[in-house]
Amino acid sequence: MAVRVGVLGATGAVGQRLIQLLDPHSDFEIATLTASEASAGKTYRQAAKWRVDSPIPDAVADMTVTATDPDAVPNDVDMLFSSLPSSIGADVEPGFCEAGYVVSSNSSNGRMDDDIPLVIPEVNPDHLDLLEVQRDERGWDGAMVKNPNCSTITFVPTLAALTEYGLEKVHVSTLQAVSGAGYDGVSSMEIIDNAVPYIGGEEDKLETESRKLLGEFDGAELTHNGMDVAASCNRIPTIDGHLENVWVETEEDLTADAAAEAMREYPSLDLRSSPDPLIHVFEEPDRPQPRMDRTLGDGMAIAAGGLQESPFGLQYNCLAHNTIRGAAGASVLNGELLLENGYI
Repeated sequence: MAVRVGVLGATGAVGQRLIQLLDPHSDFEIATLTASEASAGKTYRQAAKWRVDSPIPDAVADMTVTATDPDAVPNDVDMLFSSLPSSIGADVEPGFCEAGYVVSSNSSNGRMDDDIPLVIPEVNPDHLDLLEVQRDERGWDGAMVKNPNCSTITFVPTLAALTEYGLEKVHVSTLQAVSGAGYDGVSSMEIIDNAVPYIGGEEDKLETESRKLLGEFDGAELTHNGMDVAASCNRIPTIDGHLENVWVETEEDLTADAAAEAMREYPSLDLRSSPDPLIHVFEEPDRPQPRMDRTLGDGMAIAAGGLQESPFGLQYNCLAHNTIRGAAGASVLNGELLLENGYI
């Protein structure tokens, strides 16, 4: 039987992507949708300004949206996918965990907490066992797992493929799509014919989340990776797909050919939403490109290209679909990992 799930913040951009991905999912059945008090009581069709590139699923369109409150969620729902704004998530997500719900969250609040697993299933699935520490320390019957920021999830899998060479220093410059800011996040007058070399709080997320994701968990405590990471984040006028330029310095000599092979051979997982291969490596010097390559692996693959040796170590580009792999798809994949590991 499919696991009954809910979506917190269902009317927003990521909430809509979650519904698009969950509706046909064989393991999950959408049973409840929550949003703000202004949307509560309306049908989903009435509450959501649907902007995803497929119709509202029939099974969801006439569902009644409820308030984002544990008391409003049916008791037979086992897992919640959260796309709440971080300020709201920080206030309400713990309450759902205390009420016994398992929450797979895309919200940024709590990502760096010592007892909350920040997970990319193909990179650090063992970190999910932090949930045992979390439940012991917080006394929750439920649990909370986070996926990383959409820009972090773009380059960390490529770094994971290179860890055997000893990661020392990483520099990353991002070219991020406007959808990462939400529908109302960047005005057309601000971004058309322009690029904005600042995204508030984004650089810190890349620099800290990457070290946590590539850290070591000993069963009781997580030690962050010791590499140095410096990031520069830029908003550009593409709709979807974050493109990133990366420079990596390693302890051992690393050629472009060896790095390309390591990325191609990096294993995926046997989960429904995990692509195979996880990392698609282009030989063409002008790839990957957002418009051309963001939907590789149904939007869940990482694309890499332009690998070359430079005075600052290995240099390459990478790309991921920011609202699928970098947000909704990442939460769904974490949900699949929770189910696979018996947390549901």
